Amino acid sequence: MLSRRIIIAGAAGRDFHNFNTVFRDHKEYTVVAFTATQIPNINNRKYPAELAGSLYPHGIPIKPEESLADLIKEYGIDEVMFSYSDVSHEYVMHLGALVNASGAAFSQLGTKATMLKSRVPVVAVCAVRTGCGKSQTTRRISQILKEKGKRTVVVRHPMPYGDLVAQRVQRFATIDDLKKHHCTIEEMEEFEPHIARGSVVYAGVDYQAVLTEAEKEADVILWDGGNNDLPFFKPDIHVVVVDPLRPGHEISYYPGETNLRLADYVVINKEVEALVEDIEKVRRNISSVNPTAQIIDAASPIRIENPDIIRGKKVLVIEDGPTVTHGGMKYGAGIVAAKRYGAHVIDPRPYLCGSLVATFQQYPGIGTLLPAMGYGEKQIKDLQQTINATDCDAVIIATPIDLRRIVEVNKPSVRVLYELQEIGRPNLEDALAEL
Repeated sequence: MLSRRIIIAGAAGRDFHNFNTVFRDHKEYTVVAFTATQIPNINNRKYPAELAGSLYPHGIPIKPEESLADLIKEYGIDEVMFSYSDVSHEYVMHLGALVNASGAAFSQLGTKATMLKSRVPVVAVCAVRTGCGKSQTTRRISQILKEKGKRTVVVRHPMPYGDLVAQRVQRFATIDDLKKHHCTIEEMEEFEPHIARGSVVYAGVDYQAVLTEAEKEADVILWDGGNNDLPFFKPDIHVVVVDPLRPGHEISYYPGETNLRLADYVVINKEVEALVEDIEKVRRNISSVNPTAQIIDAASPIRIENPDIIRGKKVLVIEDGPTVTHGGMKYGAGIVAAKRYGAHVIDPRPYLCGSLVATFQQYPGIGTLLPAMGYGEKQIKDLQQTINATDCDAVIIATPIDLRRIVEVNKPSVRVLYELQEIGRPNLEDALAEL
């Protein structure tokens, strides 16, 4: 019997997990290629034979998504499996229309096929969009579990942008491990805050292997989600963060709405900055798709190292990269800090260097922010040159890590810090009580 010919459309994360859990070692399927988008420099390489299994001795090519229609026709593809996150429902079905018009079926895998079962309890923190506040929510949950005496191991959604074989299973226990694994800025932003608080972090490419290692040293596994993707492990407690600064997105983005429908607890974050009517709209939308979910009200108040450095000054604001690129956020904690202290935000676009020019062309809605793009050494160099070329008095760094450890900033600078604070009850400690 002929095998079904598949393309997996992805962005170096969920796509590899879907292959590993559903398609690897199954002769009834032939995965002809992956396609790649969203992340720079992840196409035109291979998913290596060492990870792909015995059916793929030469590995599997990774092609740019722009060539999808041609690939379907050239290789007689039967089905395209959509396998990435943080895109609108409309975007998904436009791609589906292209796939169908090219002759192939268009589909997505469900949770039953892709969630791995752990031997220890799993708490999953996910979101309905990038930039809702997963990171500070995960840190808060980690703190609570540690205070209760639980050995908590964080497992992060994949960001395998380098040597996939070397990244099959990664363990981070010290800051030096970030250098050992050649982490990008995006990876450091996710791993370093946990490490600084004494947590061990796992990530990688093959999440069955990651889970096996994490279970050895955990009373509880804390799944730290990426974008608005679903957990790779079946959660015992599923916490989902929503953003009232983007009301309506909780039911209009994929697979964020799926997360919302699966949630045991929904954290409405950023309530201090949001309008009351937007908070209430989000609350209604939660109830419309998941009336049994318990809602936790919360805020992420900002704290600034030395506000006098930026008070009334011309400032460059640097925000978390993915949040303001494919996350679509128009502002973050850095802009809030600038407004609070009467700073004038300088537009970085006249000073962009190298690859950052293409970033702003791809995401024209970024505006007067500078995303902390650092998916490789060249981007980090371009970021540093852009910062130092910008005509400003000071720099506001609103990234999860201290960017000054990675790039040299030739101007006075301050960091903006933020942590989750629950408002009233129920709170996250209530959510974790059964553990």
